[in-house]
Amino acid sequence: MADTFNIGLVQMGCDADRDTNLGKAEAAIADAAKKGAQIVCLPELFTGPYFCQTEDVKLFDLAEPIPGPSSERLGKAAKANNVVVIGSLFERRMAGVYHNTATVHDADGTFLGMYRKMHIPDDPLFLEKYYFTPGDLGWRVFDTKYAKVGTLVCWDQWYPEAARLTALRGAEVIFYPTAIGWHPKEKAEYGEAQHSAWQTSMRGHAIANGVYVGAVNRIGHEKLTADGLEFWGQSFVSDPFGRLLQVGSADREEVIVIECSRKHAEEIRRNWPFFRDRRIDYYGGITKRVAD
Repeated sequence: MADTFNIGLVQMGCDADRDTNLGKAEAAIADAAKKGAQIVCLPELFTGPYFCQTEDVKLFDLAEPIPGPSSERLGKAAKANNVVVIGSLFERRMAGVYHNTATVHDADGTFLGMYRKMHIPDDPLFLEKYYFTPGDLGWRVFDTKYAKVGTLVCWDQWYPEAARLTALRGAEVIFYPTAIGWHPKEKAEYGEAQHSAWQTSMRGHAIANGVYVGAVNRIGHEKLTADGLEFWGQSFVSDPFGRLLQVGSADREEVIVIECSRKHAEEIRRNWPFFRDRRIDYYGGITKRVAD
């Protein structure tokens, strides 16, 4: 296996029309492939606006089965460009059961499987508990043509347990398809700190686990409510010691392509042997809600 593999992040704004967004994603996947990407990740729920800003029973009509029309188009895009494609879809599992789901297609278009978002938020304008059943597939790592890929989704990015368990399954890179932004009225006071915490959290996962991390966000001010959400973009790739290799803009659509080195990751893990020194015999308390 080659020492290096190239990952691509697609930072995009999302239209109200599903076909428009799928077409934009397909063009970006092709562009990433031309720039050398071998594994390409799209933002969270990229086929439409971030609808969780409000609770509306009619919005369940946006969900679709997996496999289904959107996942099939992602598989065709993967095959056409000889790249691994990680998507993010609103999955209809059955009537009344819906998930926020990452899909993975290998470079020949084969559907390798999916990861259902485990941690579901319920914050102002991020009303996901209304729509999504928590994932039940566990922590997933996919052995693709180019690398072992871990997939987590947005709110999962705050949980070190999720990154750790994904890394323990052999992930070389963890992708976080994301839809995160500012409440416009809070941006001036809290915006810088919120963004810094978001980025720092994932850089910490990269360091603690000796893996590459790719965070893929959307852009744009989406107003499904009076003020809406201003998605802050700034998609980034961190190396296994938390160094930022590239950071996207806050307001432009773009494709980020970064080379990842297995030798580099190996050297970091040899010199910072966090896995060796773990005291797994004393971690039982982590399975309790509160360690009384």
